Amino acid sequence: MRNKSSSIIWGVLFIAVGLGFVGEVYDLWSFNMLFSGWWTLFIIIPSIASIIQKGPKAFTISALIVGILILLSSLKIIDEDTVEKLIVPVIFIAIGANLLLKSVVGPSQKRIKELESGDALEYTATFSGQNIIYQDNEVFRGAEINSVFGGIKLDLRNAIINEDVVIECNAIFGGADIYLPNDVIVKVASTCIFGGVGNKKINSVNVPGAPTIYINGICLFGGVDIK
Repeated sequence: MRNKSSSIIWGVLFIAVGLGFVGEVYDLWSFNMLFSGWWTLFIIIPSIASIIQKGPKAFTISALIVGILILLSSLKIIDEDTVEKLIVPVIFIAIGANLLLKSVVGPSQKRIKELESGDALEYTATFSGQNIIYQDNEVFRGAEINSVFGGIKLDLRNAIINEDVVIECNAIFGGADIYLPNDVIVKVASTCIFGGVGNKKINSVNVPGAPTIYINGICLFGGVDIK
């Protein structure tokens, strides 16, 4: 499933480039692949893909942030002197955050349960929005949600959940809202960089055998809300 997420990132990049050239042909806008700082994309995109596939590491986090800083400097959004002053502190912060994550959270807590292929469905919103609403008598067996520069709403309040299920949620410059029924147990594990997962669902279920919904969230400049 993680390989699919990185493929989505590369797919979005190629689509964006293709649309850029189409707009140039029809004089809709000016597009030039060799924009100032274009080469930083070869740092930023692989770093994002690596974080999704292998989890956040000090090197990949540093590479991602440094790549973004250099790109912003090349586009004259921030000045070059500021970037030079920030690069070393950013690397130290990334290393420290990585060490804290390992010591406090532990490697076994990054993902609480893997999503198995089979009946699980995949929903993707790229530069768009998508509403998935389960009606009465619809059975939910797990899903992967990918929000890339878009938004997704997954409403399971009326869904039938008879067993433990897993929801993989990847929010990259996007967001996702997940609405859950009251008769389930919720367990969340997340890896977030400039984003977060908010869990507003309080576990108050004391029924023996109540199904558990495991949610694995990865947020890169994005957010996930569980309600």
